[in-house]
Amino acid sequence: MTAYVGGSSGFGPPSWTTALRPSSPVNGQLGWNSTLGVLEVWNGAAWQIVASTAYTVTYLVVAGGGGGASGGGGGGAGGLLTASGTSVSPGTAYTVTVGAGGAGSNTNANGTNGSNSAFSTFATTTGGGGGGGTPTSSSGGSGGGAVGSSASYSGGAGTAGQGNAGGSNGGGNFGGIYPSGGGGGAGAVGGAGSSSGGGAGGVGVTNTISGTSLYYAGGGGGGATTTGGGAGGNGGGGTGTTTSLGGSATVNTGGGGGGAGGTSTYTGGAGGSGIVVVAYAGTVARGTGGTITITGGNVIHTFTSSGTFTA
Repeated sequence: MTAYVGGSSGFGPPSWTTALRPSSPVNGQLGWNSTLGVLEVWNGAAWQIVASTAYTVTYLVVAGGGGGASGGGGGGAGGLLTASGTSVSPGTAYTVTVGAGGAGSNTNANGTNGSNSAFSTFATTTGGGGGGGTPTSSSGGSGGGAVGSSASYSGGAGTAGQGNAGGSNGGGNFGGIYPSGGGGGAGAVGGAGSSSGGGAGGVGVTNTISGTSLYYAGGGGGGATTTGGGAGGNGGGGTGTTTSLGGSATVNTGGGGGGAGGTSTYTGGAGGSGIVVVAYAGTVARGTGGTITITGGNVIHTFTSSGTFTA
């Protein structure tokens, strides 16, 4: 613990790190916490912030992916937003919401949309659209893929800046294949159904906020009646199938669920839950909340379920 004199005159308070705070503080004891960048005082029970220096964070917010459908459409990926340079104030609690993935359908209905994710008021992302089990596929962060049918149908719409539309069904049954469209991904529209089978899920996007380059928010592949389910999009998208159960998306990626084959007794795959990540430069955690890792000169708070980030 040190005291200092500022400039040519004036007195500054003692300074310490979080780890080296006074072990037996007295009421009203004041000091500058150089770890947190705050002026703090002992109130008799805890250290209370008196003045602080704001700092900036980078965030990634991914909503839950939509579920796949029976009769085939792949689920759309959850909406994705990322930004840097967002100012936060030490001691302030910011609510984090991590959206759930949507359930797959098994009654020739659309899959269930995923749930929204949010980082306080800074960013809210829209849950992915459920895959199409009806002529009108669901819109969402990314849209669900179109239902397999002898008539031509389009996929659901995506949300601008968060994702892309689901793929069409290709406009025909292709000799009884009845392919459906792949769900949209954060990086591309879902693939259209074709004579090769269901459309592939739209690819997600890569992000390095965790310290590793990873894909997030891939669309689910479309199912088909007899030939070739579509591949899930990079970023956790589930695989479309010709069998009784579509592939489920990977948890905490916001991927869409894969569509199942062509009867109402089949079940689409579940969408993947979302994720929220908050990171800032440093080698010591200034904030609390989520799972904290420190790598590459950054402190990373990863939320795989809802909680609170306290700066």
